Amino acid sequence: MDTNPGVIDTTTHTEVVRTLSERLRAYHVYPDIAEEICKHLQKHHDDGDYADLTEGELFALALTLHLQEVSHDEHLWVRWHPEPLPDDDRPLRHNPEWVAERLQEARLDNYGLYKVERLQGNVGYLDIRYFHRPVWGGDTAVAAMNFLANVNALIIDLRRCTGGYPGMTTLIGSYLFGEESVHLDSIYWREEDVTQQYWTLPYVPGKRLGDIPVFVLISKVTFSAGEGFAYDLRSRQRATLVGEETDGGAHPGASYRLHPHFEVFIPVGRAINPATGANWEGSGVTPDVSVPQERAFTVAYNMALQSVIAGLGESPSGASKALAEEARATLRRRRRWC
Repeated sequence: MDTNPGVIDTTTHTEVVRTLSERLRAYHVYPDIAEEICKHLQKHHDDGDYADLTEGELFALALTLHLQEVSHDEHLWVRWHPEPLPDDDRPLRHNPEWVAERLQEARLDNYGLYKVERLQGNVGYLDIRYFHRPVWGGDTAVAAMNFLANVNALIIDLRRCTGGYPGMTTLIGSYLFGEESVHLDSIYWREEDVTQQYWTLPYVPGKRLGDIPVFVLISKVTFSAGEGFAYDLRSRQRATLVGEETDGGAHPGASYRLHPHFEVFIPVGRAINPATGANWEGSGVTPDVSVPQERAFTVAYNMALQSVIAGLGESPSGASKALAEEARATLRRRRRWC
């Protein structure tokens, strides 16, 4: 057993670079780019650029920087772990021990769903930090969407959403369309050489919100599946995006063990939006309303209140009249504060 796994030597450098190159050549979505990266890493190794890096975290950081110098892809990184990783050559998602630990993290994260709320004016608010696997967090997502079933407008906050799984984006996205299935996205997977399509579900537990205005908040932190969710909704003209341009990561990936204490995350697929024929890799997702992320909620909430008032018509009556008055009063107060 390692007495100090954080201290490494040149033998470890050589082993990690060799295994990393093998993984890249076998799994990276673009074989030609993988080959360029491997040559780049080997040159750094041969030039002695890793020789003085005796700490695992620093070596992992150096490798990540050198990987991204060629790929410019933030889905490609190396991480050092103080505890040994499962001894498995398969993607770590196939290892029961690894998956159990990720499940525990997801559960403690409430499957990425941080807040659901009815705001004044009957505007719904949903704060999503990560789109965890639907087989894990599907019930929680369904409960959140059912809580929002009767709102007149919806704000989905992705400003701190760092990624996730397309299955969960599809589940939540399905509530925002009608019963007719909509092709949201496709992903090409290199290893299987197949393109997998993601369509809205023909059935969702509860009520759909396919006819209400939706506002999605994005920022420079919004990444990967968070970007994909926003991009797909806008490509179908289903949401107004408010905030900042995102970073641009459209390549889903998988984790692999390189060494008992080193993990690599490799882009193994690429998103293909059926409406645009493209994706957001490198370019990011551009908001419809560009404002600093700190102001995105304020701007979107005001827009949502205006949409509620407009949707109720000029002469609402009964409960609709009371809601219109609530929305107008809330909007007036907010305009005084802003």
